[in-house]
Amino acid sequence: MPTSLQSAYTNPAAAKSTAINYSAPDLTRHPPRSPRTRLGGFVHLPRLIDKARAVVAGTNGDFHYNCPIDQRFLAFTGLNPDELFSEIKAGKSDSEILAYVMAHLQPKRHASEIAAWSHWFEQLTPTPPDTRAFFNDVHRKNAAHRDDIATWFDWLELDDYVTFGGKP
Repeated sequence: MPTSLQSAYTNPAAAKSTAINYSAPDLTRHPPRSPRTRLGGFVHLPRLIDKARAVVAGTNGDFHYNCPIDQRFLAFTGLNPDELFSEIKAGKSDSEILAYVMAHLQPKRHASEIAAWSHWFEQLTPTPPDTRAFFNDVHRKNAAHRDDIATWFDWLELDDYVTFGGKP
């Protein structure tokens, strides 16, 4: 391994003022992690954690903890949103939050169930007409020319990108 690359991993430089602080993310300056990012096999969990940490820090901007997308994760895991929020508010790391999630899953889940649920969630499309209309209105506003925006995760990533200055 080249010395510079090895050094970057074994002795990382101090965070710059423009770096993202994931222990207290400022969601007025950047979006939370992608809903596709996994932790323990769960899609959306890192995004949910980022939003909760930002609420604690008072830097959540337009992002909300326990939104309808978060509620899908909470329903699958059987977790209480207030109790999970308390764990996050206590300043626990992603690994510690994952350990909490795994210890409190109701019902207990096998890794294959988590993988199947994550795959399903990643492909979820809006189906009720009112929800679909909202989805389409924001899609049309952000990138009407994009015909690849079909799932909620596609939509969230596009909205995050455009909201923070990206040109689709």
